[in-house]
Amino acid sequence: MSTATEPVNRVLVVDDEPNIVDVVAMALRFQGFEVASAGTGEEALAQVEHFRPQVMVLDVMLPDMEGFEVAERLGADRGQVPIIFLTARDATEDKLRGLTTGGDDYMTKPFSLEELVARIRNVLRRTGASEPDSSTLRFEDLELDEDTREVTRAGRPVELTATEYRLLRYLMLNPRRVLTRAQILDHVWDYDFGGDARVLETYISYLRKKLDQHGPSLIHTVRGVGYALRVPRR
Repeated sequence: MSTATEPVNRVLVVDDEPNIVDVVAMALRFQGFEVASAGTGEEALAQVEHFRPQVMVLDVMLPDMEGFEVAERLGADRGQVPIIFLTARDATEDKLRGLTTGGDDYMTKPFSLEELVARIRNVLRRTGASEPDSSTLRFEDLELDEDTREVTRAGRPVELTATEYRLLRYLMLNPRRVLTRAQILDHVWDYDFGGDARVLETYISYLRKKLDQHGPSLIHTVRGVGYALRVPRR
């Protein structure tokens, strides 16, 4: 039985601060990405040729050139690599420049690693860098089609509300990983929710009831932490 939901994608992390590179690279590898790094613009351009990343996390302020120049040179030389700009500058003109020089997204330091991972996945899907059938997420006998928003378990349709769908999708994007209640509330309720964990518990209960009608329980409570999508332990 397959438990894969996402292909292994290559991410190039470009920043002249080694501690940021190490933390981001560790978080991405934990999520199943293949990662390479660079500390200068020239190194980044060389890594693009050798590593051939499917997305780049690119710091704007580099020792030898701005990240904007890296993006411009990539666009002129060999076709654009999807780019998420990473910078301490949050001025509107900087964001506009980043997005008009080939950037696909823009994040300001300090940033959330969970949000960065989510944005990388969004860019990969939006640019078509993920596998062709990546619109369908699969875990065991559970399938979620992101195009039609249809969900099936063991081939049988499962009718979900909009919130239940978002909750299941987030769990399926992070199979076997223990997600904290705060992480789930932030991602499913779009960072603007008051943080009442009782609402999350209610929706977890709704989702379990609908999914468990067609097979063993896949959503498990990790006491004191949160929830995980995984096969039952035997």
